Amino acid sequence: MVAARREEEEEWRRYLAPERLEVLAHLEPWAEAHMLPLLKPADEVWQPSDMLPDAAALGADGFHAACLDLRARAEGVPDAQLVCLVGNMVTEEALPTYQSMSNRFEATRDTTGADGTAWARWIRGWSAEENRHGDVLSRYMSLSGRLDMRQVERTVHRLIASGMAMHAPASAYHGFVYVAFQERATSISHGNTARQMRDHGDVALARICGAIAADEKRHEAAYTSVVAKIFEVDPDAAVRAMAYMMRRRITMPAALMDDGHDADLFAHYAAAAQQAGVYTTSDYRSILEHLIGQWRVEELAEGLSGEGRRARDYVCALPEKIRRMEEKAHDRAGRAGKEPTAVPFSWIFDRPVSVVMP
Repeated sequence: MVAARREEEEEWRRYLAPERLEVLAHLEPWAEAHMLPLLKPADEVWQPSDMLPDAAALGADGFHAACLDLRARAEGVPDAQLVCLVGNMVTEEALPTYQSMSNRFEATRDTTGADGTAWARWIRGWSAEENRHGDVLSRYMSLSGRLDMRQVERTVHRLIASGMAMHAPASAYHGFVYVAFQERATSISHGNTARQMRDHGDVALARICGAIAADEKRHEAAYTSVVAKIFEVDPDAAVRAMAYMMRRRITMPAALMDDGHDADLFAHYAAAAQQAGVYTTSDYRSILEHLIGQWRVEELAEGLSGEGRRARDYVCALPEKIRRMEEKAHDRAGRAGKEPTAVPFSWIFDRPVSVVMP
Protein backbone atom coordinates (compact mmCIF):
# COMPACT_ATOMS: atom_id res chain seq x y z
CA MET A 1 0.00 0.00 0.00
CA VAL A 2 2.87 2.37 0.80
CA ALA A 3 4.45 1.65 -2.58
CA ALA A 4 1.15 2.26 -4.38
CA ARG A 5 0.67 5.56 -2.55
CA ARG A 6 4.21 6.62 -3.45
CA GLU A 7 3.64 5.72 -7.11
CA GLU A 8 0.36 7.67 -7.13
CA GLU A 9 2.06 10.74 -5.69
CA GLU A 10 4.90 10.48 -8.20
CA GLU A 11 2.35 10.39 -11.02
CA TRP A 12 0.68 13.69 -10.18
CA ARG A 13 3.92 15.36 -9.06
CA ARG A 14 5.10 15.10 -12.66
CA TYR A 15 2.62 17.92 -13.29
CA LEU A 16 4.77 20.22 -11.16
CA ALA A 17 7.64 19.92 -13.65
CA PRO A 18 8.73 23.21 -15.27
CA GLU A 19 7.26 22.32 -18.67
CA ARG A 20 3.78 21.80 -17.16
CA LEU A 21 3.96 25.00 -15.13
CA GLU A 22 5.09 26.91 -18.24
CA VAL A 23 1.91 25.82 -20.03
CA LEU A 24 -0.15 27.44 -17.28
CA ALA A 25 2.00 30.57 -17.29
CA HIS A 26 1.52 30.94 -21.05
CA LEU A 27 -2.25 30.56 -20.59
CA GLU A 28 -2.55 33.55 -18.26
CA PRO A 29 -3.36 36.04 -21.07
CA TRP A 30 -6.01 33.58 -22.26
CA ALA A 31 -7.48 33.48 -18.75
CA GLU A 32 -7.52 37.28 -18.68
CA ALA A 33 -9.48 37.39 -21.94
CA HIS A 34 -11.80 34.42 -21.47
CA MET A 35 -12.30 33.68 -17.75
CA LEU A 36 -12.37 37.05 -16.02
CA PRO A 37 -15.21 38.41 -18.22
CA LEU A 38 -17.42 35.63 -16.83
CA LEU A 39 -17.31 37.28 -13.39
CA LYS A 40 -19.78 40.06 -12.61
CA PRO A 41 -19.02 43.28 -10.69
CA ALA A 42 -20.47 43.59 -7.18
CA ASP A 43 -22.80 46.44 -8.21
CA GLU A 44 -24.30 44.39 -11.06
CA VAL A 45 -24.72 40.96 -9.49
CA TRP A 46 -27.56 39.93 -7.17
CA GLN A 47 -27.01 40.06 -3.43
CA PRO A 48 -28.78 38.06 -0.68
CA SER A 49 -30.77 41.15 0.37
CA ASP A 50 -32.32 41.23 -3.13
CA MET A 51 -33.80 37.78 -2.60
CA LEU A 52 -35.35 38.01 0.87
CA PRO A 53 -37.44 40.41 2.97
CA ASP A 54 -35.42 43.47 3.95
CA ALA A 55 -36.51 45.06 7.23
CA ALA A 56 -34.94 48.42 6.40
CA ALA A 57 -36.76 48.65 3.08
CA LEU A 58 -40.12 47.23 4.19
CA GLY A 59 -40.48 48.70 7.66
CA ALA A 60 -41.54 46.68 10.68
CA ASP A 61 -45.05 45.83 9.51
CA GLY A 62 -44.07 45.09 5.94
CA PHE A 63 -41.14 42.94 7.04
CA HIS A 64 -43.38 41.00 9.44
CA ALA A 65 -45.96 40.37 6.71
CA ALA A 66 -43.30 39.30 4.20
CA CYS A 67 -41.78 36.87 6.70
CA LEU A 68 -45.18 35.35 7.46
CA ASP A 69 -45.74 34.83 3.73
CA LEU A 70 -42.29 33.23 3.35
CA ARG A 71 -42.94 30.89 6.28
CA ALA A 72 -46.35 29.90 4.93
CA ARG A 73 -44.84 28.95 1.57
CA ALA A 74 -41.94 27.12 3.25
CA GLU A 75 -44.47 24.92 5.06
CA GLY A 76 -45.20 23.23 1.73
CA VAL A 77 -41.61 22.03 1.25
CA PRO A 78 -41.30 18.29 2.09
CA ASP A 79 -38.70 17.23 4.65
CA ALA A 80 -36.71 15.26 2.04
CA GLN A 81 -36.22 18.43 -0.02
CA LEU A 82 -35.30 20.37 3.12
CA VAL A 83 -32.56 17.85 3.86
CA CYS A 84 -31.21 18.24 0.32
CA LEU A 85 -31.37 22.01 0.65
CA VAL A 86 -29.36 21.92 3.87
CA GLY A 87 -26.79 19.60 2.29
CA ASN A 88 -26.39 22.06 -0.59
CA MET A 89 -26.15 25.00 1.80
CA VAL A 90 -23.57 23.29 4.03
CA THR A 91 -21.52 22.55 0.91
CA GLU A 92 -21.68 26.20 -0.17
CA GLU A 93 -20.76 27.47 3.30
CA ALA A 94 -17.47 25.55 3.28
CA LEU A 95 -16.11 28.13 0.81
CA PRO A 96 -12.92 28.82 2.85
CA THR A 97 -11.88 25.23 2.14
CA TYR A 98 -12.37 25.62 -1.60
CA GLN A 99 -10.49 28.90 -1.81
CA SER A 100 -7.56 27.40 0.07
CA MET A 101 -7.71 24.39 -2.28
CA SER A 102 -7.41 26.67 -5.33
CA ASN A 103 -4.48 28.45 -3.73
CA ARG A 104 -2.54 25.19 -3.57
CA PHE A 105 -2.40 24.87 -7.37
CA GLU A 106 1.12 25.64 -8.57
CA ALA A 107 1.41 28.40 -11.22
CA THR A 108 -2.18 29.60 -10.79
CA ARG A 109 -2.40 30.37 -7.06
CA ASP A 110 -2.67 33.76 -5.38
CA THR A 111 0.75 33.78 -3.74
CA THR A 112 0.40 37.02 -1.74
CA GLY A 113 -3.35 37.15 -1.22
CA ALA A 114 -3.62 40.22 -3.46
CA ASP A 115 -1.72 39.23 -6.61
CA GLY A 116 -2.58 41.01 -9.84
CA THR A 117 -2.34 37.94 -12.05
CA ALA A 118 -5.42 36.82 -13.96
CA TRP A 119 -5.38 33.51 -12.08
CA ALA A 120 -5.32 35.22 -8.67
CA ARG A 121 -8.03 37.71 -9.61
CA TRP A 122 -10.17 34.84 -10.85
CA ILE A 123 -9.82 32.96 -7.53
CA ARG A 124 -10.82 36.02 -5.51
CA GLY A 125 -13.65 37.02 -7.84
CA TRP A 126 -15.00 33.47 -8.00
CA SER A 127 -14.86 33.24 -4.20
CA ALA A 128 -16.70 36.55 -3.84
CA GLU A 129 -19.53 35.33 -6.05
CA GLU A 130 -19.70 31.94 -4.35
CA ASN A 131 -19.84 33.58 -0.92
CA ARG A 132 -23.36 34.86 -1.61
CA HIS A 133 -24.74 31.34 -2.08
CA GLY A 134 -24.31 30.09 1.46
CA ASP A 135 -25.32 33.49 2.83
CA VAL A 136 -28.67 33.64 1.05
CA LEU A 137 -29.56 30.01 1.79
CA SER A 138 -28.70 30.45 5.47
CA ARG A 139 -30.87 33.56 5.72
CA TYR A 140 -33.77 31.82 4.01
CA MET A 141 -33.51 28.88 6.39
CA SER A 142 -33.49 31.13 9.44
CA LEU A 143 -36.58 32.98 8.24
CA SER A 144 -38.43 29.79 7.23
CA GLY A 145 -38.61 28.40 10.77
CA ARG A 146 -38.41 24.86 9.39
CA LEU A 147 -34.86 24.03 10.46
CA ASP A 148 -32.74 23.61 13.58
CA MET A 149 -30.25 26.32 12.63
CA ARG A 150 -27.91 25.54 15.51
CA GLN A 151 -27.46 22.01 14.19
CA VAL A 152 -27.03 23.30 10.65
CA GLU A 153 -24.42 25.81 11.79
CA ARG A 154 -22.57 23.17 13.81
CA THR A 155 -22.44 21.01 10.68
CA VAL A 156 -20.92 23.89 8.70
CA HIS A 157 -18.40 24.52 11.49
CA ARG A 158 -17.34 20.88 11.59
CA LEU A 159 -17.07 20.61 7.80
CA ILE A 160 -14.78 23.62 7.50
CA ALA A 161 -12.69 22.30 10.40
CA SER A 162 -12.47 18.85 8.74
CA GLY A 163 -11.57 20.18 5.28
CA MET A 164 -11.70 17.96 2.22
CA ALA A 165 -9.44 15.36 0.70
CA MET A 166 -8.18 16.47 -2.72
CA HIS A 167 -6.44 14.16 -5.16
CA ALA A 168 -3.29 15.66 -6.71
CA PRO A 169 -3.57 18.70 -4.41
CA ALA A 170 -0.98 20.95 -6.05
CA SER A 171 -1.71 20.27 -9.74
CA ALA A 172 -3.89 22.78 -11.60
CA TYR A 173 -4.42 20.24 -14.41
CA HIS A 174 -6.13 17.85 -12.00
CA GLY A 175 -7.72 20.60 -9.91
CA PHE A 176 -9.37 22.30 -12.88
CA VAL A 177 -10.85 18.97 -14.02
CA TYR A 178 -12.28 18.50 -10.53
CA VAL A 179 -13.77 21.98 -10.29
CA ALA A 180 -15.26 21.84 -13.81
CA PHE A 181 -17.05 18.64 -12.79
CA GLN A 182 -18.15 20.07 -9.45
CA GLU A 183 -19.46 23.33 -10.85
CA ARG A 184 -21.69 21.42 -13.26
CA ALA A 185 -22.83 19.14 -10.42
CA THR A 186 -23.81 22.06 -8.20
CA SER A 187 -25.59 23.78 -11.07
CA ILE A 188 -27.63 20.63 -11.67
CA SER A 189 -28.38 20.18 -7.97
CA HIS A 190 -29.51 23.78 -7.42
CA GLY A 191 -31.42 23.79 -10.70
CA ASN A 192 -33.32 20.63 -9.77
CA THR A 193 -34.07 22.11 -6.36
CA ALA A 194 -35.40 25.30 -7.96
CA ARG A 195 -37.81 23.35 -10.17
CA GLN A 196 -39.02 21.22 -7.26
CA MET A 197 -39.52 24.24 -5.00
CA ARG A 198 -41.59 25.92 -7.72
CA ASP A 199 -43.75 22.81 -7.90
CA HIS A 200 -44.24 22.95 -4.12
CA GLY A 201 -45.26 26.60 -4.25
CA ASP A 202 -42.18 28.17 -2.61
CA VAL A 203 -41.45 30.83 -5.22
CA ALA A 204 -38.90 32.65 -3.04
CA LEU A 205 -36.77 29.55 -2.59
CA ALA A 206 -37.18 28.62 -6.26
CA ARG A 207 -35.85 32.06 -7.23
CA ILE A 208 -32.89 31.73 -4.85
CA CYS A 209 -31.89 28.29 -6.08
CA GLY A 210 -32.34 29.34 -9.70
CA ALA A 211 -30.04 32.35 -9.20
CA ILE A 212 -27.39 30.14 -7.58
CA ALA A 213 -27.67 27.61 -10.42
CA ALA A 214 -27.12 30.40 -12.96
CA ASP A 215 -23.95 31.52 -11.13
CA GLU A 216 -22.68 27.95 -11.10
CA LYS A 217 -23.29 27.69 -14.87
CA ARG A 218 -21.02 30.71 -15.46
CA HIS A 219 -18.36 29.24 -13.23
CA GLU A 220 -18.72 25.88 -14.96
CA ALA A 221 -18.21 27.61 -18.32
CA ALA A 222 -14.96 29.17 -17.08
CA TYR A 223 -13.45 25.96 -15.73
CA THR A 224 -14.68 23.85 -18.65
CA SER A 225 -13.16 26.27 -21.13
CA VAL A 226 -9.77 26.45 -19.40
CA VAL A 227 -9.53 22.64 -19.33
CA ALA A 228 -10.50 22.60 -23.02
CA LYS A 229 -7.62 24.98 -23.67
CA ILE A 230 -5.22 22.73 -21.76
CA PHE A 231 -6.44 19.79 -23.86
CA GLU A 232 -5.67 21.87 -26.94
CA VAL A 233 -2.10 22.79 -26.00
CA ASP A 234 -1.07 19.74 -23.91
CA PRO A 235 -3.46 16.88 -24.79
CA ASP A 236 -1.41 13.98 -23.46
CA ALA A 237 -0.96 15.46 -20.00
CA ALA A 238 -4.58 16.69 -19.95
CA VAL A 239 -6.17 13.32 -20.69
CA ARG A 240 -3.90 11.55 -18.22
CA ALA A 241 -4.92 14.06 -15.53
CA MET A 242 -8.59 13.49 -16.33
CA ALA A 243 -8.19 9.71 -16.15
CA TYR A 244 -6.32 10.03 -12.85
CA MET A 245 -9.21 11.97 -11.32
CA MET A 246 -11.92 9.70 -12.70
CA ARG A 247 -10.18 6.53 -11.47
CA ARG A 248 -10.45 7.96 -7.97
CA ARG A 249 -13.98 9.30 -8.53
CA ILE A 250 -14.98 12.91 -8.20
CA THR A 251 -15.91 12.93 -4.54
CA MET A 252 -18.32 15.58 -3.32
CA PRO A 253 -16.65 18.46 -1.45
CA ALA A 254 -18.91 17.94 1.58
CA ALA A 255 -18.06 14.25 1.96
CA LEU A 256 -16.69 14.91 5.47
CA MET A 257 -19.84 16.62 6.76
CA ASP A 258 -20.64 15.78 10.38
CA ASP A 259 -23.51 16.96 12.59
CA GLY A 260 -22.21 15.29 15.75
CA HIS A 261 -25.08 12.80 15.73
CA ASP A 262 -25.11 10.72 12.54
CA ALA A 263 -21.87 8.88 11.76
CA ASP A 264 -23.13 8.24 8.20
CA LEU A 265 -24.53 11.71 7.59
CA PHE A 266 -23.12 12.22 4.10
CA ALA A 267 -24.25 8.77 2.94
CA HIS A 268 -27.75 9.44 4.27
CA TYR A 269 -27.84 12.92 2.68
CA ALA A 270 -26.63 11.49 -0.66
CA ALA A 271 -29.32 8.79 -0.51
CA ALA A 272 -31.96 11.46 0.16
CA ALA A 273 -30.69 13.53 -2.79
CA GLN A 274 -30.76 10.43 -5.03
CA GLN A 275 -34.29 9.54 -4.01
CA ALA A 276 -35.58 13.12 -4.31
CA GLY A 277 -34.02 13.53 -7.75
CA VAL A 278 -31.90 16.47 -6.62
CA TYR A 279 -28.56 14.85 -7.54
CA THR A 280 -28.29 11.25 -8.74
CA THR A 281 -25.78 8.71 -10.03
CA SER A 282 -27.27 9.32 -13.47
CA ASP A 283 -26.34 12.98 -13.10
CA TYR A 284 -22.76 11.94 -12.30
CA ARG A 285 -22.62 9.88 -15.50
CA SER A 286 -24.23 12.60 -17.61
CA ILE A 287 -21.67 15.15 -16.37
CA LEU A 288 -18.85 12.85 -17.40
CA GLU A 289 -20.43 12.32 -20.84
CA HIS A 290 -20.84 16.07 -21.21
CA LEU A 291 -17.20 16.81 -20.36
CA ILE A 292 -15.92 14.07 -22.65
CA GLY A 293 -17.83 15.79 -25.44
CA GLN A 294 -16.78 19.32 -24.46
CA TRP A 295 -13.12 18.36 -24.35
CA ARG A 296 -13.40 16.14 -27.46
CA VAL A 297 -11.66 13.33 -25.65
CA GLU A 298 -12.78 10.64 -28.11
CA GLU A 299 -11.14 12.56 -30.95
CA LEU A 300 -7.71 12.72 -29.31
CA ALA A 301 -5.04 10.93 -31.33
CA GLU A 302 -2.13 13.11 -32.39
CA GLY A 303 0.45 13.76 -29.71
CA LEU A 304 -0.72 11.03 -27.35
CA SER A 305 1.76 8.69 -25.70
CA GLY A 306 0.89 5.06 -25.01
CA GLU A 307 -0.11 6.12 -21.51
CA GLY A 308 -2.21 8.92 -22.95
CA ARG A 309 -4.04 6.57 -25.33
CA ARG A 310 -4.81 4.20 -22.48
CA ALA A 311 -6.10 7.14 -20.42
CA ARG A 312 -8.31 8.28 -23.32
CA ASP A 313 -9.74 4.79 -23.79
CA TYR A 314 -10.42 4.44 -20.05
CA VAL A 315 -12.24 7.77 -19.82
CA CYS A 316 -14.33 7.19 -22.93
CA ALA A 317 -15.40 3.72 -21.77
CA LEU A 318 -16.30 4.90 -18.26
CA PRO A 319 -19.83 6.28 -18.87
CA GLU A 320 -21.03 2.96 -20.27
CA LYS A 321 -19.39 1.13 -17.38
CA ILE A 322 -21.21 3.41 -14.91
CA ARG A 323 -24.46 2.85 -16.79
CA ARG A 324 -24.09 -0.94 -16.47
CA MET A 325 -23.32 -0.58 -12.77
CA GLU A 326 -26.48 1.54 -12.34
CA GLU A 327 -28.56 -1.12 -14.09
CA LYS A 328 -27.09 -3.94 -12.00
CA ALA A 329 -27.62 -1.99 -8.78
CA HIS A 330 -31.23 -1.31 -9.79
CA ASP A 331 -31.81 -4.99 -10.58
CA ARG A 332 -30.23 -6.11 -7.29
CA ALA A 333 -32.36 -3.66 -5.34
CA GLY A 334 -35.47 -4.92 -7.11
CA ARG A 335 -34.68 -8.56 -6.39
CA ALA A 336 -33.74 -7.82 -2.79
CA GLY A 337 -36.92 -5.83 -2.29
CA LYS A 338 -35.10 -3.27 -0.19
CA GLU A 339 -37.36 -1.40 2.15
CA PRO A 340 -36.79 2.30 2.81
CA THR A 341 -35.04 3.17 6.07
CA ALA A 342 -36.39 5.99 8.22
CA VAL A 343 -33.36 8.18 8.97
CA PRO A 344 -33.69 11.04 11.48
CA PHE A 345 -31.89 14.24 10.47
CA SER A 346 -30.86 16.62 13.22
CA TRP A 347 -31.20 19.53 10.75
CA ILE A 348 -34.99 19.08 10.79
CA PHE A 349 -35.33 18.45 14.53
CA ASP A 350 -34.72 14.69 14.11
CA ARG A 351 -37.76 14.20 11.92
CA PRO A 352 -37.24 11.02 9.87
CA VAL A 353 -36.82 10.89 6.10
CA SER A 354 -37.30 7.57 4.30
CA VAL A 355 -34.30 6.66 2.17
CA VAL A 356 -33.19 3.55 0.34
CA MET A 357 -29.51 2.93 1.05
CA PRO A 358 -27.35 1.49 -1.76
